[in-house]
Amino acid sequence: MPLIHADFFSQALQLCVEVDVILPLRPWKGTGTRDDSRHPTLYLLHGLSDDHTIWQRRTSIERYVEEYDLAVVMPAVHRSFYTDMKAGYRYWTYVSEELPYVMRSLFPLSDKREDNFVAGLSMGGYGSFKLALSHPERFAAAASFSGALHMALAYQDPTPEWQAELNRIFGSLDEYQGSANDLFALAEQAKASGKPLPTLYAWCGTEDFLLPANHLFRDHAEKLGLPLTYREGPGDHSWKYWDEQIQVFLQMLPLKKLA
Repeated sequence: MPLIHADFFSQALQLCVEVDVILPLRPWKGTGTRDDSRHPTLYLLHGLSDDHTIWQRRTSIERYVEEYDLAVVMPAVHRSFYTDMKAGYRYWTYVSEELPYVMRSLFPLSDKREDNFVAGLSMGGYGSFKLALSHPERFAAAASFSGALHMALAYQDPTPEWQAELNRIFGSLDEYQGSANDLFALAEQAKASGKPLPTLYAWCGTEDFLLPANHLFRDHAEKLGLPLTYREGPGDHSWKYWDEQIQVFLQMLPLKKLA
């Protein structure tokens, strides 16, 4: 499958960005004609200290999707938590609006809800559920692996550098709670909207420091009646488990195999 590295100037961020894309290669049948149908797409999101290359370097994602008609889009958002930062860049606008527009302009990607999925680890798990709950009309399924699903807990860490970073990203705890960055508030809004909700999948290791956040989100989602499948098992915050879980999630998706 072709692995494409795309560089372009982001209008939302006002800087150059990098995106890696795995694009399905449909078999050439020697007819001289082109298949113009558009591919289902998985937006695959990185964690706090990673970038757009990490899923390729730490998993076999290209091999896992090679038999499917599925494009994989892997953007870089640095340490932004997929937000329009209080003091920084408009990464939420970039990843939720501009990125899909540019990707569909450059590549034959479907804009149909049933063909769009999102997944991520840690900070990317937060970003995945944020996209799915903010725009349930756009995504059929979303997955979080060891996700930072309750960022209000992060404010309990008194480290000055971490507190400063949270304030640059989200603002104060009062500003975060109930805002468009709060997954708990977004879950309530998505449920109240009456729109069809994406299928949600969350996994966390029982030795992972984010397990309490995952339990709290699981309980909140169950109380609301969200379509969440929650699983946990032995494991910490490491790639061994995320490599396993991306394969689990791919098996859950309604993907067609390449002819």
